[in-house]
Amino acid sequence: MSLSRRDRRDRRILLWVNLVAAIPSACFGFIATPVYASPFASALVGIATSIMIATPIAFFELRSARLGPLRRLRRLPLVLYFAIKALFYFLVIIVGLVVVRLVVAFLVGHDFTFDSLFEGSIAFAVAMSVLGTFTFEMGSLLGFGTLKNLLTGHYVQPKREQKTFLLIDMKDSTGIAERLGAIPFHELLNLFFRDIADAALECEAEIHKYVGDEAILVWSNDRAVTDGDCLSCPFVAQDAIAANKERYMRRFGVVPEFRAALHRGEIVAGEIGDVRREIAYVGDTLNVAARLLDAAKIVKRDVLVSTDLLERATLPPGLRTEPLPTLAVRGRTAPLGVAALSRA
Repeated sequence: MSLSRRDRRDRRILLWVNLVAAIPSACFGFIATPVYASPFASALVGIATSIMIATPIAFFELRSARLGPLRRLRRLPLVLYFAIKALFYFLVIIVGLVVVRLVVAFLVGHDFTFDSLFEGSIAFAVAMSVLGTFTFEMGSLLGFGTLKNLLTGHYVQPKREQKTFLLIDMKDSTGIAERLGAIPFHELLNLFFRDIADAALECEAEIHKYVGDEAILVWSNDRAVTDGDCLSCPFVAQDAIAANKERYMRRFGVVPEFRAALHRGEIVAGEIGDVRREIAYVGDTLNVAARLLDAAKIVKRDVLVSTDLLERATLPPGLRTEPLPTLAVRGRTAPLGVAALSRA
């Protein structure tokens, strides 16, 4: 069975989490070597312990928003949710440490004891878990790509870059919100954005931000253009929503639809803000994409794409384009070439 790109991403994250956790764990094992063991054997024990602990914790962090029973935990009051999660992590740490020490005690012929080394191992594992959980929470809040760029200072100095943008806007969101009410509409919007996120991962896009009922996806590399992944992404999102049609109808009585616009061009990317910092994209490209999204409603097409992007992209099989009249965009001397994108 072929894995989705999201599953492959999760596996890569699990691998990296284990690799990153193994290094300090090996160092801890090397430094805190018991008298009956060699330093290198203790380092291997530290690596084995980190794998036993880091794998279930990372799996929980990756899947807690997707698996039904775990997703329901997030609806609990925040204090209670964190208390349950802390208890689970503590049990994972204790079980991981005990299992590894039992195996080591059996192999070397020593009795298992709750000594000072075991207590130190608990403290070290708890500290590592807190750091890892904080990293996951920050990654979920900001996006792992944004978090990496903030930590490395990639955009401390503004940079000119070529990026491809996909803007997705829910149709009739105001009318749906009036029919459902504020809280059910928020739940609908959350499920809608979850399907958009699945499509973004399948097409290797980064979610730049959510603005009301609109999601902004971005590609930084040229491969998504040459492979046509960026052009396929709106339809991957449509398929993800269609796959959850029964859930939408059962909970909300409506299946959301959207309009989308695609454009590529130069922007200036850089850190911005004081009390709250983020990476902002400044330039005409996003404005043009927003103008395309407005035009989609006027011309009654679900997906519009600029010819600037079409000329650089490979049209994926199963899609077709329909040239439309050029679009006058404020600030541009030349009119913008536009095409409607649809399934063949």
